[in-house]
Amino acid sequence: MARARERRPVAPHLTIWKWGPHMAVSIINRVTGGALATVGIAVLAWWLISIAGGQERYAAFAGHAGAWYGQVVLIGLSWAYAFHFLAGLRHFVMDAGAGFELNTNKTWAWAVIAGSFVLTALVWLVLYWKAI
Repeated sequence: MARARERRPVAPHLTIWKWGPHMAVSIINRVTGGALATVGIAVLAWWLISIAGGQERYAAFAGHAGAWYGQVVLIGLSWAYAFHFLAGLRHFVMDAGAGFELNTNKTWAWAVIAGSFVLTALVWLVLYWKAI
């Protein structure tokens, strides 16, 4: 009976697949979507409530948003949005039937990773430049 088990086919699971950027982008795309849905909506709701609450509440929100930890959250949300947007475009192209070749898929995955950091940096450079 033990010999019959040895001849059975092995199901493709995480120990068989070789990890690549295309797999990481797919997983991170789901994570960023969840982060945008939870943290992003919480920050948006806090911002809207503070606007409706008057100057004191908005000043409190602006104080937290301007602190280092608020900046980390806002930059993180910006990166998550850029990553999710670019990964969504990548998946849109794949849904159209293109980009399934392994090298093309890996190239576009690396482009999503790099592009998300570049877009985030550009947005925050413009914001900081206009604030000066």
